Amino acid sequence: MMTKPHNNPIIVWFRRDLRLKDNAALACAAECGRPVIAVYVHEPSEMGNRSLGAAQAWWLHHSLKGLAAALEGIGSRLVLRSGSADAALGALIAETGATSVFWNRRYDPSGIAVDSSLKEELTRTGLTVRSFSGQLLHEPTCLKTGAGGPYRVYTPFWRALEASGGPPEPVAAPSSLATPERWPLSESLENWHLVPGKPNWAAGFSTVWTPGEAGAHDKLARFLAEGIDGYKAKRDYPALRHTSELSPHIALGEISPASVWHATRGLTERIAAEDVLHFRKELAWRDFSYHLLFHFPDLATKNWNARFDAFPWENTPELFERWARGQTGYPIVDAGMRQLWRHGTMHNRVRMIVASFLIKDLMIDWRKGERWFRDTLVDADPGSNAASWQWVAGSGADASPFFRIFNPVSQGEKFDINGDYVRTFVPELARLGSAFIHRPFEAPKATLSAAGIVLGETYPLPIVDHGKARARAMLAYQSLPRAGGNG
Repeated sequence: MMTKPHNNPIIVWFRRDLRLKDNAALACAAECGRPVIAVYVHEPSEMGNRSLGAAQAWWLHHSLKGLAAALEGIGSRLVLRSGSADAALGALIAETGATSVFWNRRYDPSGIAVDSSLKEELTRTGLTVRSFSGQLLHEPTCLKTGAGGPYRVYTPFWRALEASGGPPEPVAAPSSLATPERWPLSESLENWHLVPGKPNWAAGFSTVWTPGEAGAHDKLARFLAEGIDGYKAKRDYPALRHTSELSPHIALGEISPASVWHATRGLTERIAAEDVLHFRKELAWRDFSYHLLFHFPDLATKNWNARFDAFPWENTPELFERWARGQTGYPIVDAGMRQLWRHGTMHNRVRMIVASFLIKDLMIDWRKGERWFRDTLVDADPGSNAASWQWVAGSGADASPFFRIFNPVSQGEKFDINGDYVRTFVPELARLGSAFIHRPFEAPKATLSAAGIVLGETYPLPIVDHGKARARAMLAYQSLPRAGGNG
Protein backbone atom coordinates (compact mmCIF):
# COMPACT_ATOMS: atom_id res chain seq x y z
CA MET A 1 0.00 0.00 0.00
CA MET A 2 1.38 3.40 -0.96
CA THR A 3 0.38 6.65 0.70
CA LYS A 4 1.29 10.25 0.15
CA PRO A 5 4.96 10.73 1.11
CA HIS A 6 4.20 13.26 3.85
CA ASN A 7 1.67 10.90 5.38
CA ASN A 8 3.56 7.62 5.33
CA PRO A 9 2.94 5.56 8.48
CA ILE A 10 5.26 5.38 11.45
CA ILE A 11 5.83 1.92 12.88
CA VAL A 12 6.13 1.88 16.66
CA TRP A 13 7.83 -1.35 17.68
CA PHE A 14 6.80 -2.43 21.18
CA ARG A 15 9.14 -4.64 23.22
CA ARG A 16 9.52 -4.46 27.01
CA ASP A 17 7.43 -1.28 27.05
CA LEU A 18 3.88 -2.61 26.91
CA ARG A 19 2.15 0.61 27.93
CA LEU A 20 0.65 3.81 26.57
CA LYS A 21 1.63 6.18 29.39
CA ASP A 22 5.22 7.46 29.51
CA ASN A 23 6.06 5.69 26.29
CA ALA A 24 8.45 8.08 24.54
CA ALA A 25 8.43 6.30 21.18
CA LEU A 26 4.63 6.19 21.05
CA ALA A 27 4.25 9.79 22.25
CA CYS A 28 6.64 11.10 19.62
CA ALA A 29 4.89 9.14 16.87
CA ALA A 30 1.52 10.48 17.99
CA GLU A 31 2.80 14.06 17.92
CA CYS A 32 3.90 13.65 14.30
CA GLY A 33 0.27 13.36 13.26
CA ARG A 34 0.99 10.59 10.77
CA PRO A 35 -0.65 7.14 10.84
CA VAL A 36 0.80 4.97 13.59
CA ILE A 37 1.11 1.20 13.30
CA ALA A 38 1.88 -0.39 16.65
CA VAL A 39 3.54 -3.79 16.36
CA TYR A 40 4.87 -6.42 18.71
CA VAL A 41 7.31 -8.94 17.22
CA HIS A 42 7.63 -12.29 18.96
CA GLU A 43 11.32 -12.88 18.33
CA PRO A 44 13.13 -16.20 18.62
CA SER A 45 14.73 -16.59 22.05
CA GLU A 46 18.23 -16.25 20.69
CA MET A 47 17.42 -12.95 18.98
CA GLY A 48 16.61 -10.33 21.56
CA ASN A 49 14.28 -12.25 23.84
CA ARG A 50 16.74 -14.29 25.90
CA SER A 51 15.11 -13.90 29.28
CA LEU A 52 11.55 -14.76 28.25
CA GLY A 53 10.97 -17.94 30.23
CA ALA A 54 7.81 -20.01 30.48
CA ALA A 55 6.36 -18.04 33.40
CA GLN A 56 6.98 -14.69 31.76
CA ALA A 57 5.49 -15.99 28.52
CA TRP A 58 2.21 -16.43 30.43
CA TRP A 59 2.48 -12.82 31.57
CA LEU A 60 3.32 -11.60 28.08
CA HIS A 61 0.17 -13.22 26.67
CA HIS A 62 -2.08 -11.34 29.08
CA SER A 63 -0.08 -8.13 28.84
CA LEU A 64 -0.39 -8.07 25.05
CA LYS A 65 -4.14 -8.57 25.37
CA GLY A 66 -4.25 -5.58 27.68
CA LEU A 67 -2.11 -3.46 25.34
CA ALA A 68 -4.30 -4.37 22.37
CA ALA A 69 -7.42 -3.34 24.29
CA ALA A 70 -5.80 -0.07 25.37
CA LEU A 71 -4.86 0.77 21.79
CA GLU A 72 -8.36 -0.05 20.60
CA GLY A 73 -9.61 2.33 23.29
CA ILE A 74 -7.88 5.21 21.50
CA GLY A 75 -8.98 4.09 18.04
CA SER A 76 -5.90 2.08 17.07
CA ARG A 77 -4.76 -1.55 16.92
CA LEU A 78 -1.86 -3.80 17.89
CA VAL A 79 -0.35 -5.80 15.04
CA LEU A 80 1.34 -9.07 16.01
CA ARG A 81 4.13 -10.62 14.00
CA SER A 82 6.64 -13.36 14.76
CA GLY A 83 10.12 -14.21 13.56
CA SER A 84 13.35 -12.27 13.40
CA ALA A 85 12.92 -8.53 13.81
CA ASP A 86 14.53 -7.67 10.49
CA ALA A 87 12.26 -10.03 8.56
CA ALA A 88 9.08 -9.13 10.43
CA LEU A 89 9.61 -5.38 10.28
CA GLY A 90 10.88 -5.54 6.71
CA ALA A 91 7.69 -7.24 5.62
CA LEU A 92 5.54 -4.74 7.53
CA ILE A 93 7.39 -1.81 5.97
CA ALA A 94 6.84 -3.26 2.50
CA GLU A 95 3.14 -3.85 3.17
CA THR A 96 2.39 -0.42 4.64
CA GLY A 97 4.78 1.99 2.96
CA ALA A 98 6.04 3.08 6.37
CA THR A 99 9.05 5.37 6.22
CA SER A 100 9.83 5.60 9.94
CA VAL A 101 10.35 3.10 12.75
CA PHE A 102 10.39 4.19 16.39
CA TRP A 103 11.24 2.11 19.44
CA ASN A 104 12.31 2.42 23.07
CA ARG A 105 15.79 1.10 23.77
CA ARG A 106 16.56 -2.21 25.40
CA TYR A 107 19.79 -2.95 27.21
CA ASP A 108 20.40 -6.70 27.23
CA PRO A 109 23.28 -7.80 24.97
CA SER A 110 21.22 -9.77 22.45
CA GLY A 111 18.65 -7.00 22.22
CA ILE A 112 21.32 -4.37 21.66
CA ALA A 113 22.89 -6.49 18.93
CA VAL A 114 19.58 -6.90 17.09
CA ASP A 115 18.66 -3.23 17.42
CA SER A 116 22.06 -1.93 16.32
CA SER A 117 22.12 -4.10 13.21
CA LEU A 118 18.52 -3.30 12.33
CA LYS A 119 18.95 0.44 12.80
CA GLU A 120 21.97 0.42 10.49
CA GLU A 121 20.16 -1.60 7.83
CA LEU A 122 16.93 0.42 7.89
CA THR A 123 18.81 3.72 7.85
CA ARG A 124 20.87 2.53 4.91
CA THR A 125 17.67 1.88 2.94
CA GLY A 126 16.44 5.42 3.59
CA LEU A 127 14.10 4.95 6.55
CA THR A 128 14.06 7.20 9.59
CA VAL A 129 14.84 5.21 12.72
CA ARG A 130 14.52 6.81 16.16
CA SER A 131 15.18 5.20 19.51
CA PHE A 132 14.18 6.59 22.89
CA SER A 133 14.97 6.13 26.56
CA GLY A 134 12.47 5.37 29.30
CA GLN A 135 13.01 1.78 30.37
CA LEU A 136 15.45 2.83 33.11
CA LEU A 137 15.74 5.82 35.41
CA HIS A 138 18.90 6.81 33.52
CA GLU A 139 20.71 5.55 30.46
CA PRO A 140 23.65 3.21 31.28
CA THR A 141 26.00 5.52 29.37
CA CYS A 142 25.04 8.66 31.29
CA LEU A 143 26.36 7.91 34.78
CA LYS A 144 30.14 7.64 34.92
CA THR A 145 32.75 7.58 37.64
CA GLY A 146 35.21 10.41 38.11
CA ALA A 147 37.62 8.45 35.95
CA GLY A 148 35.03 8.30 33.17
CA GLY A 149 34.30 4.59 33.45
CA PRO A 150 31.28 2.55 34.59
CA TYR A 151 30.34 2.13 38.23
CA ARG A 152 31.22 -1.17 39.89
CA VAL A 153 29.91 -0.39 43.37
CA TYR A 154 26.26 0.36 44.10
CA THR A 155 26.54 3.10 46.75
CA PRO A 156 28.47 5.61 44.61
CA PHE A 157 26.19 4.69 41.68
CA TRP A 158 23.18 5.55 43.82
CA ARG A 159 24.72 8.84 44.90
CA ALA A 160 25.40 9.79 41.31
CA LEU A 161 21.87 8.85 40.27
CA GLU A 162 20.34 10.78 43.16
CA ALA A 163 22.53 13.82 42.43
CA SER A 164 21.39 13.79 38.80
CA GLY A 165 17.99 15.02 39.89
CA GLY A 166 15.86 12.00 39.13
CA PRO A 167 14.28 10.89 35.86
CA PRO A 168 12.29 13.20 33.57
CA GLU A 169 8.59 13.72 34.20
CA PRO A 170 6.46 10.93 32.68
CA VAL A 171 4.69 11.86 29.46
CA ALA A 172 0.96 11.38 29.12
CA ALA A 173 -0.60 8.61 27.09
CA PRO A 174 -1.88 9.75 23.69
CA SER A 175 -5.63 10.26 23.57
CA SER A 176 -5.80 9.13 19.94
CA LEU A 177 -3.61 7.91 17.10
CA ALA A 178 -3.94 8.55 13.39
CA THR A 179 -4.75 5.33 11.56
CA PRO A 180 -3.53 3.96 8.23
CA GLU A 181 -5.86 3.71 5.24
CA ARG A 182 -5.69 -0.06 5.54
CA TRP A 183 -4.52 -2.15 8.45
CA PRO A 184 -1.90 -4.84 7.83
CA LEU A 185 -2.75 -8.37 8.84
CA SER A 186 -1.97 -9.49 12.38
CA GLU A 187 -1.13 -12.93 13.69
CA SER A 188 -3.31 -14.52 16.35
CA LEU A 189 -2.02 -14.25 19.90
CA GLU A 190 -3.57 -17.61 20.72
CA ASN A 191 -1.46 -19.25 18.02
CA TRP A 192 1.70 -18.24 19.83
CA HIS A 193 0.85 -20.71 22.62
CA LEU A 194 2.37 -18.56 25.35
CA VAL A 195 0.06 -19.95 28.03
CA PRO A 196 0.37 -23.56 29.18
CA GLY A 197 -2.22 -26.14 28.22
CA LYS A 198 -2.52 -29.40 30.08
CA PRO A 199 -1.27 -29.48 32.73
CA ASN A 200 -1.90 -25.81 33.41
CA TRP A 201 0.96 -25.21 35.82
CA ALA A 202 0.20 -21.47 35.77
CA ALA A 203 -3.32 -21.88 37.13
CA GLY A 204 -2.40 -20.09 40.36
CA PHE A 205 -0.85 -17.06 38.69
CA SER A 206 -4.13 -15.30 38.02
CA THR A 207 -5.08 -15.49 41.70
CA VAL A 208 -2.33 -13.02 42.59
CA TRP A 209 -1.52 -11.15 39.36
CA THR A 210 -3.35 -8.88 36.93
CA PRO A 211 -0.97 -8.31 34.00
CA GLY A 212 -1.27 -5.13 31.98
CA GLU A 213 -0.83 -1.39 32.34
CA ALA A 214 -4.03 -0.94 34.34
CA GLY A 215 -2.98 -3.70 36.74
CA ALA A 216 0.41 -2.04 37.17
CA HIS A 217 -1.06 1.30 38.15
CA ASP A 218 -3.57 -0.37 40.48
CA LYS A 219 -0.69 -2.23 42.15
CA LEU A 220 1.26 1.00 42.56
CA ALA A 221 -1.73 2.80 44.06
CA ARG A 222 -2.31 -0.01 46.57
CA PHE A 223 1.32 -0.04 47.61
CA LEU A 224 1.49 3.72 48.10
CA ALA A 225 -1.73 3.62 50.13
CA GLU A 226 -0.99 0.54 52.26
CA GLY A 227 2.50 -0.88 51.83
CA ILE A 228 5.14 1.82 51.73
CA ASP A 229 4.56 2.98 55.31
CA GLY A 230 7.16 1.00 57.26
CA TYR A 231 8.72 -0.33 54.05
CA LYS A 232 12.34 -0.21 55.17
CA ALA A 233 11.76 -2.33 58.28
CA LYS A 234 8.91 -4.56 57.13
CA ARG A 235 9.92 -5.44 53.55
CA ASP A 236 12.08 -8.33 54.80
CA TYR A 237 9.11 -10.23 56.31
CA PRO A 238 7.56 -12.47 53.65
CA ALA A 239 4.25 -12.97 55.45
CA LEU A 240 3.61 -9.20 55.39
CA ARG A 241 2.47 -7.22 52.34
CA HIS A 242 5.09 -4.52 52.45
CA THR A 243 6.67 -4.99 49.05
CA SER A 244 5.38 -3.20 45.97
CA GLU A 245 4.91 -6.34 43.81
CA LEU A 246 5.62 -4.09 40.83
CA SER A 247 8.62 -6.00 39.50
CA PRO A 248 6.78 -8.09 36.85
CA HIS A 249 4.97 -4.99 35.62
CA ILE A 250 8.26 -3.08 35.37
CA ALA A 251 10.04 -6.04 33.76
CA LEU A 252 7.72 -5.96 30.74
CA GLY A 253 7.38 -2.20 30.81
CA GLU A 254 3.70 -1.94 31.74
CA ILE A 255 4.73 0.95 33.96
CA SER A 256 7.90 2.98 33.64
CA PRO A 257 10.42 3.38 36.47
CA ALA A 258 10.01 7.14 36.09
CA SER A 259 6.27 6.87 36.73
CA VAL A 260 6.93 4.89 39.90
CA TRP A 261 9.68 7.28 41.03
CA HIS A 262 7.56 10.39 40.55
CA ALA A 263 4.55 8.78 42.25
CA THR A 264 6.56 8.76 45.49
CA ARG A 265 6.97 12.55 45.51
CA GLY A 266 5.20 14.29 48.38
CA LEU A 267 4.80 11.09 50.37
CA THR A 268 7.12 12.30 53.13
CA GLU A 269 4.27 14.49 54.37
CA ARG A 270 2.72 11.31 55.78
CA ILE A 271 5.39 8.61 55.35
CA ALA A 272 8.85 8.42 56.93
CA ALA A 273 11.47 9.73 54.53
CA GLU A 274 13.58 6.60 55.07
CA ASP A 275 10.78 4.41 53.68
CA VAL A 276 10.52 6.45 50.48
CA LEU A 277 14.30 6.60 50.15
CA HIS A 278 14.71 2.85 50.62
CA PHE A 279 12.04 2.12 48.04
CA ARG A 280 13.71 4.42 45.53
CA LYS A 281 17.00 2.64 46.19
CA GLU A 282 15.35 -0.62 45.16
CA LEU A 283 14.36 0.99 41.84
CA ALA A 284 17.95 2.18 41.53
CA TRP A 285 19.28 -1.36 42.12
CA ARG A 286 17.53 -2.40 38.92
CA ASP A 287 19.27 0.48 37.13
CA PHE A 288 22.60 -0.56 38.63
CA SER A 289 22.03 -4.13 37.46
CA TYR A 290 21.43 -2.94 33.90
CA HIS A 291 24.43 -0.64 34.20
CA LEU A 292 26.53 -3.72 34.96
CA LEU A 293 24.90 -5.77 32.19
CA PHE A 294 25.44 -3.02 29.64
CA HIS A 295 29.13 -2.70 30.47
CA PHE A 296 29.66 -6.40 31.21
CA PRO A 297 27.49 -8.28 28.66
CA ASP A 298 28.44 -11.73 29.97
CA LEU A 299 26.96 -11.01 33.41
CA ALA A 300 24.55 -13.97 33.27
CA THR A 301 27.14 -16.51 32.18
CA LYS A 302 30.55 -15.40 33.41
CA ASN A 303 31.89 -14.63 36.88
CA TRP A 304 32.52 -10.91 37.26
CA ASN A 305 35.37 -11.83 39.58
CA ALA A 306 37.56 -14.30 37.68
CA ARG A 307 38.74 -15.73 40.98
CA PHE A 308 35.53 -17.74 41.11
CA ASP A 309 36.31 -19.47 37.82
CA ALA A 310 38.26 -22.00 39.90
CA PHE A 311 35.42 -22.69 42.34
CA PRO A 312 34.83 -26.48 42.65
CA TRP A 313 31.09 -26.61 41.92
CA GLU A 314 29.25 -29.88 42.56
CA ASN A 315 27.30 -31.54 39.75
CA THR A 316 24.39 -33.07 41.67
CA PRO A 317 21.23 -33.03 39.51
CA GLU A 318 19.17 -34.84 42.14
CA LEU A 319 19.91 -32.16 44.74
CA PHE A 320 19.13 -29.39 42.26
CA GLU A 321 15.81 -31.08 41.56
CA ARG A 322 14.99 -31.26 45.28
CA TRP A 323 15.81 -27.56 45.59
CA ALA A 324 13.76 -26.61 42.54
CA ARG A 325 10.71 -28.54 43.75
CA GLY A 326 10.85 -27.26 47.33
CA GLN A 327 11.79 -30.59 48.88
CA THR A 328 14.99 -29.71 50.77
CA GLY A 329 13.74 -30.32 54.31
CA TYR A 330 14.36 -26.68 55.24
CA PRO A 331 10.92 -25.06 55.47
CA ILE A 332 11.80 -21.46 54.53
CA VAL A 333 13.67 -22.71 51.43
CA ASP A 334 10.85 -25.04 50.46
CA ALA A 335 8.21 -22.35 51.00
CA GLY A 336 10.06 -19.98 48.70
CA MET A 337 10.54 -22.50 45.93
CA ARG A 338 6.91 -23.57 46.11
CA GLN A 339 5.72 -19.95 46.06
CA LEU A 340 7.81 -19.56 42.92
CA TRP A 341 6.18 -22.59 41.32
CA ARG A 342 2.65 -21.63 42.38
CA HIS A 343 2.68 -17.88 41.78
CA GLY A 344 5.68 -17.21 39.55
CA THR A 345 7.27 -15.02 42.19
CA MET A 346 9.13 -15.16 45.47
CA HIS A 347 9.62 -12.67 48.28
CA ASN A 348 12.94 -10.85 47.93
CA ARG A 349 14.38 -11.89 51.30
CA VAL A 350 13.51 -15.50 50.53
CA ARG A 351 15.16 -15.22 47.11
CA MET A 352 18.43 -14.49 48.89
CA ILE A 353 17.91 -17.42 51.27
CA VAL A 354 17.18 -19.97 48.54
CA ALA A 355 20.02 -18.67 46.37
CA SER A 356 22.47 -18.93 49.25
CA PHE A 357 21.25 -22.47 49.93
CA LEU A 358 21.77 -23.58 46.33
CA ILE A 359 25.18 -21.96 45.97
CA LYS A 360 26.68 -22.54 49.40
CA ASP A 361 24.86 -25.44 51.04
CA LEU A 362 24.61 -27.50 47.86
CA MET A 363 27.61 -25.91 46.08
CA ILE A 364 25.71 -25.84 42.79
CA ASP A 365 26.80 -23.26 40.22
CA TRP A 366 24.89 -19.98 40.54
CA ARG A 367 24.31 -20.00 36.77
CA LYS A 368 21.95 -22.98 37.13
CA GLY A 369 19.93 -21.01 39.65
CA GLU A 370 19.90 -17.97 37.38
CA ARG A 371 18.53 -20.07 34.52
CA TRP A 372 15.85 -21.63 36.74
CA PHE A 373 14.70 -18.24 37.98
CA ARG A 374 14.70 -16.88 34.44
CA ASP A 375 12.30 -19.63 33.40
CA THR A 376 10.01 -19.59 36.46
CA LEU A 377 9.79 -15.92 37.50
CA VAL A 378 7.13 -13.68 36.01
CA ASP A 379 9.44 -10.75 36.81
CA ALA A 380 12.58 -12.20 35.20
CA ASP A 381 14.71 -9.20 34.24
CA PRO A 382 18.02 -9.79 32.41
CA GLY A 383 19.98 -7.30 34.50
CA SER A 384 18.50 -7.84 37.95
CA ASN A 385 18.40 -11.63 37.76
CA ALA A 386 22.05 -12.01 36.74
CA ALA A 387 23.39 -9.30 39.04
CA SER A 388 21.48 -10.61 42.05
CA TRP A 389 22.66 -14.19 41.61
CA GLN A 390 26.25 -13.02 41.31
CA TRP A 391 25.72 -10.80 44.37
CA VAL A 392 24.70 -13.79 46.49
CA ALA A 393 27.48 -15.97 45.04
CA GLY A 394 30.08 -13.39 45.99
CA SER A 395 31.39 -13.41 42.41
CA GLY A 396 29.77 -10.20 41.24
CA ALA A 397 30.36 -6.47 41.38
CA ASP A 398 29.96 -5.04 44.88
CA ALA A 399 28.89 -8.53 45.92
CA SER A 400 27.98 -9.91 49.30
CA PRO A 401 31.11 -11.64 50.63
CA PHE A 402 31.07 -15.39 50.04
CA PHE A 403 31.37 -16.09 53.75
CA ARG A 404 27.95 -14.53 54.29
CA ILE A 405 26.20 -17.89 54.25
CA PHE A 406 22.54 -17.74 55.26
CA ASN A 407 21.45 -20.24 57.87
CA PRO A 408 18.02 -21.33 56.58
CA VAL A 409 16.76 -22.07 60.10
CA SER A 410 17.77 -18.81 61.74
CA GLN A 411 16.68 -16.82 58.68
CA GLY A 412 13.26 -18.41 58.91
CA GLU A 413 12.99 -17.77 62.63
CA LYS A 414 14.05 -14.15 62.22
CA PHE A 415 11.89 -13.15 59.26
CA ASP A 416 8.96 -15.59 59.47
CA ILE A 417 8.67 -15.52 63.24
CA ASN A 418 5.35 -17.31 63.60
CA GLY A 419 5.78 -19.46 60.52
CA ASP A 420 2.85 -17.92 58.64
CA TYR A 421 4.74 -17.82 55.33
CA VAL A 422 5.85 -21.44 55.67
CA ARG A 423 2.35 -22.62 56.57
CA THR A 424 0.97 -20.90 53.47
CA PHE A 425 3.25 -22.69 51.03
CA VAL A 426 4.21 -25.86 52.93
CA PRO A 427 0.78 -27.00 54.12
CA GLU A 428 2.06 -30.35 55.42
CA LEU A 429 3.68 -28.38 58.25
CA ALA A 430 0.63 -26.22 58.95
CA ARG A 431 -0.18 -27.86 62.30
CA LEU A 432 3.35 -27.65 63.63
CA GLY A 433 3.87 -25.06 66.36
CA SER A 434 6.07 -21.99 65.96
CA ALA A 435 8.84 -23.48 68.12
CA PHE A 436 9.62 -26.10 65.48
CA ILE A 437 8.09 -24.74 62.27
CA HIS A 438 11.55 -23.87 60.93
CA ARG A 439 13.31 -26.90 62.40
CA PRO A 440 10.92 -29.87 62.16
CA PHE A 441 13.88 -32.24 62.13
CA GLU A 442 14.50 -31.29 65.78
CA ALA A 443 10.91 -31.69 66.95
CA PRO A 444 10.04 -34.52 69.37
CA LYS A 445 8.26 -37.46 67.79
CA ALA A 446 5.14 -36.74 69.84
CA THR A 447 5.03 -33.18 68.53
CA LEU A 448 5.43 -34.35 64.96
CA SER A 449 2.80 -37.03 65.42
CA ALA A 450 0.31 -34.55 66.82
CA ALA A 451 0.89 -32.35 63.76
CA GLY A 452 0.41 -35.29 61.38
CA ILE A 453 4.02 -35.23 60.20
CA VAL A 454 6.21 -38.22 59.42
CA LEU A 455 9.66 -36.98 58.48
CA GLY A 456 10.95 -38.64 55.36
CA GLU A 457 7.39 -39.42 54.27
CA THR A 458 5.00 -36.48 54.59
CA TYR A 459 7.85 -33.96 54.71
CA PRO A 460 11.48 -34.59 53.76
CA LEU A 461 14.43 -34.80 56.08
CA PRO A 462 17.12 -32.17 55.34
CA ILE A 463 19.05 -33.04 52.19
CA VAL A 464 22.22 -31.62 53.76
CA ASP A 465 23.42 -30.75 57.25
CA HIS A 466 23.74 -26.97 57.15
CA GLY A 467 26.66 -26.82 59.58
CA LYS A 468 28.69 -29.34 57.61
CA ALA A 469 27.67 -27.77 54.30
CA ARG A 470 28.80 -24.36 55.50
CA ALA A 471 32.19 -25.71 56.53
CA ARG A 472 32.59 -27.44 53.16
CA ALA A 473 31.71 -24.25 51.29
CA MET A 474 34.19 -22.22 53.28
CA LEU A 475 36.98 -24.71 52.57
CA ALA A 476 36.18 -24.50 48.87
CA TYR A 477 36.22 -20.72 48.99
CA GLN A 478 39.54 -20.64 50.86
CA SER A 479 41.08 -22.85 48.19
CA LEU A 480 40.52 -20.19 45.50
CA PRO A 481 43.44 -18.10 44.22
CA ARG A 482 43.87 -14.92 46.20
CA ALA A 483 43.53 -12.52 43.30
CA GLY A 484 41.25 -12.40 40.34
CA GLY A 485 40.36 -9.99 37.62
CA ASN A 486 36.87 -8.64 37.00
CA GLY A 487 34.76 -7.15 34.31
